[in-house]
Amino acid sequence: MEPAPSQGWFLSKHEDGSIFGPLPFEQVRRWAAAAQIAPQDKLSQDELTWIKAPMIPELEMDWLVELMSERYYGPTTLGAVQEFLRLGEINQETFVINSCDGSRRQVRELTHLFPPPDDEAVSVADESEMAQNAPLPTTMASQLRNRISDLEESLFEERRALQECEARYRELEVQFNQLLQKRSSAGSASDRGKTADR
Repeated sequence: MEPAPSQGWFLSKHEDGSIFGPLPFEQVRRWAAAAQIAPQDKLSQDELTWIKAPMIPELEMDWLVELMSERYYGPTTLGAVQEFLRLGEINQETFVINSCDGSRRQVRELTHLFPPPDDEAVSVADESEMAQNAPLPTTMASQLRNRISDLEESLFEERRALQECEARYRELEVQFNQLLQKRSSAGSASDRGKTADR
């Protein structure tokens, strides 16, 4: 799916399913650079065939942000990395990985690559209309909140499974003890029968 300037683009937000568009591709590119398009969001030109935003090379969503050991956010744009830095969600020491060449660098090594503020000639009326209809910037905090929610749900399920296992264990223990009592009762009765036969 190559960007076609003449066609309108549609953005589907993963988080809430909202759809924006039709939009010119340059607007989609600006939103990606401003952290308004998340890695899970999808784009379409016909609202039938959707593709994840990072799959469109022209958006340059080539960067993974290391959140913690073995946890990453992305792929996203350098503009989004810059926005996360501005918001305090990451710092100069945070590592990012370029998914195109595999290089791993700290954010402070990339500041010279950050895009300058968007100076494109967009009329004030167009800018205002687009801002009203724009998705909210994506934050890594929302990604972490989602991950925490997922972990809490998993923990709840694990606790429920543990409680079920413990209940089943108690049932089996009762059955086992009943069988032991029957066996010992049967053994006692046969011992008495043998004694009586003598």
